[in-house]
Amino acid sequence: MKLTFLGHSAFLLEVSGKSILIDPFLTGNPQAAVSADSVHADYIVISHGHGDHVGDAVEIAKRTKAMVISNHEISLWLRKQGVVRTHDMHIGGSHKFDFGTLKLTIAFHGSMLPDGTCGGNPAGLLFKTAEGNLYHAGDTGLFSDMALIGEEQLKVAILPIGDNYTMGPEDSIRATGLLQPGIVIPCHYNTFPLIEQDAAQWAQAILKRTKSEPVVMVPGESLEL
Repeated sequence: MKLTFLGHSAFLLEVSGKSILIDPFLTGNPQAAVSADSVHADYIVISHGHGDHVGDAVEIAKRTKAMVISNHEISLWLRKQGVVRTHDMHIGGSHKFDFGTLKLTIAFHGSMLPDGTCGGNPAGLLFKTAEGNLYHAGDTGLFSDMALIGEEQLKVAILPIGDNYTMGPEDSIRATGLLQPGIVIPCHYNTFPLIEQDAAQWAQAILKRTKSEPVVMVPGESLEL
């Protein structure tokens, strides 16, 4: 399993020979490590409808012929944008793909699409693969049922720490305690002034208060798992 941070909440997960692009906000993202016209994907997974998560999904899907996985409402919207290959799911549902199983978990946030269309419910993303389990929380506030997700023996958890729109550092530390991942990676911070955070200070708190290993990634950095 290889995980590459592309900036903000965008990641490229390579597992079982497949490339899975998560929340591909690249154009207009000051952190973006790659351009939308250069990234490759077999799958694109969208956690919710906000523009900083849907990002360049339409353009990338059309160019690469990737299958886009999202909730039902976002899938309907994508088809209207000309995306041919979609797979729609919803909260609590799971499906087996050739890279492993993906389950959509709850997330406490919004999901309106960039043009004002209803984007359904936001989701977290639980990947269960032969190479380990990974949880991308999407944009969410802290919720106690993260303890149930933690029962999945997570190799990695990716959590927002930017505050204001999502969990901040303190709540993400509490979330780490509930999830108990081997590694926890921060995201959704420092992209814009309103969500600036001190990731080094966050990492020190993770080490002191949880049993997880914090890994602060810079855009473009990859982690072999």
